[in-house]
Amino acid sequence: MSTAAAPVRSGAVLADLLPAARHRYAVDAALVLGGAALTGLAAQIAVPVPGSPVPVTGQTFAALLIGTALGARRGFLSLALYALVGMAGVPWFAEGTSGYAMPSLGYVFGMLLAATVVGALARRGGDRSVLRTAGTMAIGSAVVYAVGVPYLALSTGMSLSAAVAAGLTPFLIGDALKALLAMGALPAAWKLLGRRG
Repeated sequence: MSTAAAPVRSGAVLADLLPAARHRYAVDAALVLGGAALTGLAAQIAVPVPGSPVPVTGQTFAALLIGTALGARRGFLSLALYALVGMAGVPWFAEGTSGYAMPSLGYVFGMLLAATVVGALARRGGDRSVLRTAGTMAIGSAVVYAVGVPYLALSTGMSLSAAVAAGLTPFLIGDALKALLAMGALPAAWKLLGRRG
């Protein structure tokens, strides 16, 4: 008589495996708040990139993991909360910045959209195997850049090719490393939780 086994196999994300019982809304709220806080903490792991107004951070990795683990709705809410609170003045964007007049804000909007996309893919099993996780992370990263790079170009007056050189190319190796971490962590979490279910 196991009711936990069915969600593990169809349409669930990792957060759905948490015991919730009568407190589903409280659990969801805690997950959303925790996701926003984790993104803010990860944004403080920042390394400046010479010639670019955008640093390398742990924020994108956190956003993609949050979207994948929480699903599209909770992932969207986590990143929306992160974006709104940061724009309102809480200094938890990259390098302790805040506000809305930054050339890197487009990446935050891209992360919001990417968390939603990878969350939807995770509901379809996009985080259950190494190859699927690699594809999910690649799509999520592409979404971040699809919003962030044009925003960078518009906000700084750079040409699109200059924005690609400053806001995409220097980050590709780091993105590959982050994808490798996710490719190991997410399928392993499913295997562990699948055994328990």
